[in-house]
Amino acid sequence: MLGPLHGIPVLVKDNIDTGDRMQTTAGSFALFGAPAPRDSTVAANLRAGGAVILGKTNLSEWANFRSFESISGWSGRGGQTNNPYGIDRNPCGSSSGSGAAATANFAGVSFGSETDGSIVCPGNANGVAAIKPTVGLTSRAGVVPISHTQDTVGPHARTVADAAAALGAIQSRSSDGRDPATAGVPLGWQGTGKTRPPPCSGNNTKGCIPADYTQFVNPNGLSGARLGVTRAGLGGFDPFVPTPQPVMDAIENAFTALSTAGATVIDLDAAGFNFPSADGELLVLCFDFRDDVAKYFATRPPRSVPVAGGTLQSAIDFNNAHADEEMPFFNQDLFELCNSLAPGPDDPQPQFGGLTYNQALAIDHNAGVNGIDAAIAQFHLDAVVSATDNPAWSTDLLYGDHFIFGTSGLAAAPGYPIVQVPAGMVFGVPLGISFFGTAFSESTLIKLASGYEAATQVRAHNPPTFSATVPFNNIQGTTVSRHAKVPPATGKKPKAPRHL
Repeated sequence: MLGPLHGIPVLVKDNIDTGDRMQTTAGSFALFGAPAPRDSTVAANLRAGGAVILGKTNLSEWANFRSFESISGWSGRGGQTNNPYGIDRNPCGSSSGSGAAATANFAGVSFGSETDGSIVCPGNANGVAAIKPTVGLTSRAGVVPISHTQDTVGPHARTVADAAAALGAIQSRSSDGRDPATAGVPLGWQGTGKTRPPPCSGNNTKGCIPADYTQFVNPNGLSGARLGVTRAGLGGFDPFVPTPQPVMDAIENAFTALSTAGATVIDLDAAGFNFPSADGELLVLCFDFRDDVAKYFATRPPRSVPVAGGTLQSAIDFNNAHADEEMPFFNQDLFELCNSLAPGPDDPQPQFGGLTYNQALAIDHNAGVNGIDAAIAQFHLDAVVSATDNPAWSTDLLYGDHFIFGTSGLAAAPGYPIVQVPAGMVFGVPLGISFFGTAFSESTLIKLASGYEAATQVRAHNPPTFSATVPFNNIQGTTVSRHAKVPPATGKKPKAPRHL
């Protein structure tokens, strides 16, 4: 036996290198050609732990970072990923294929990557457990990047226990030598004096990084817990596009289940706590992406793929030359914005109001220190809880995605972990909640999420049906109300109703 995933079939997102015959393309033909020359650290850890890598899952091309008008789940190479709960529904991105594959039973567990929402959003939309680890707990070596500040790799699975086992298999408890983040702490802890916890040894499980997270799975995990609930943003980003009332009702029911299962729930909004906004995030991601993607291109041997040894400009040029394949639905304005930035970390960026990269980092650092960390300290919490995202929308290749709200930003900029778990259904579409904690608090979050899962059993009672569309009732109306009296036949043809 090599490990907890011995013989378990798994799938990995198509931005995670595997040193075999499989392609690693980030969904783009710009990276199609010779496979990656070696395994990513995550793939190597999976093989060392006995997992069987069956294949790659489709994703939102370039991890949803090519265009402001992108469509989640679509890539030039893979086409459109669909949601197993309703084939016309969107699986959310960018780890869309990973979330869809896990809920559809294509493998025992699947792996995606997240910069801001790309693991937890597919978990929410596809009704599966999802773990977005602390930045640096899992290595990004050999993963097509967006940002070394925020990227992380984590699992989708049908249960929290399966996701916990998968996290233990892929993590780097100490430096892997290929990703500096595996020897350090995420942005939210930098400059605070907090250091990376050591690997656990013996029976000690506190203040250290465990080898096995399944030991924290607890059906009574919410009993005695103190949780801070926030509804900030759940009403909708746009006041003219509010969150529908059935969704809000489902969210409130999900929150009620926390206290029913034994947790003490503190309403952070009512207590006057405000989470600071990570307004520097897009500049940080753009600046990192321009530099980080060139470093990744350098790992591909010369002439092995079209952008081997190139820069972001190489990818832009490839897309322009192959627009019919790569840009039939949306452009690459985000690529072009990132490529236009001034080169230095202290250079003012006119596109961002003169903000510099280092100033943007400071803003995002504050979002952790005075956000999740401050809330946990002030109210003596085990975790912060909110709804994950709005339920899946119908895929729209013309107008793009329809995000109404999302909460992953609370943890994205500082690099903190999230565990998302199914929490309800709205017209046949899943809704999830997220447990947020400070860096390296995965053990606590897994305990809480598994307790919620055991108390509610939402996923167990609501497997996907692969319906052509959801909801499927009342779409065409009814000819006769089931409660109406049917008049006797008269032999006369009924008159058509007027257009009213």
